[in-house]
Amino acid sequence: MSRFLFPPAVPPSLPVIGSPQRFPVHRIYCVGRNFSEHAREMGAEAPREAPVFFCKPADALLVGGGDMTYPMATDDLHHEVELVAALGTGSNAPVDRDTAAGMVFGYAIGLDLTRRDRQAEAKAARLPWDVAKGFDRSAPISALTPAERWQPGNQAIWFDVNGERRQSGHLDDMIHDVPAAIAALSALFELRAGDLLFMGTPAGVGPLRPGDYWQAGIDGLPMLQGAILGR
Repeated sequence: MSRFLFPPAVPPSLPVIGSPQRFPVHRIYCVGRNFSEHAREMGAEAPREAPVFFCKPADALLVGGGDMTYPMATDDLHHEVELVAALGTGSNAPVDRDTAAGMVFGYAIGLDLTRRDRQAEAKAARLPWDVAKGFDRSAPISALTPAERWQPGNQAIWFDVNGERRQSGHLDDMIHDVPAAIAALSALFELRAGDLLFMGTPAGVGPLRPGDYWQAGIDGLPMLQGAILGR
């Protein structure tokens, strides 16, 4: 007889380009306000001294994108396209930039979907953002490309809705690059293999509505795409 009261959920995992094995996901961390223009469009200043972090539950992933029903409890769902770094090793102590860079297994394209109306309410009341950021299927993500095949530099990052460009930028516009973000995160959490780090979004965030078809891209990585269905 199983020692569990009911069967435990299967851990979320990602396909890996060029491998039959999958990448098991431990936690999802996100960098906030990592592009200056996006911070300004949200009415805030970008923190340059240290990154700002928040989390999503690992089972918020929508692997491969695809169709998604419009979420409950919002009338203002927003898109935020992001580079995602996946850690292949962890650390129980703070690490420096060089060590942090060597911890990355691979990269993907992700969306930080946001219930913007719930976020605005939380900001006004000085409450946490969990309801705005951590809902079901709030983190669409592509397959992982191993780090030996692709490295971030000045590649373009973009997001289209119904064939029209909404977001456009370059990865070198990030205030905190991947090694810097991992090093800062390691001073706050014990990092583990399987952790994902969403690296922030360029300006141009906006609403997604039922019937919308979207495409997300970063030069050199497989495209992520999907559609928003009615409730």
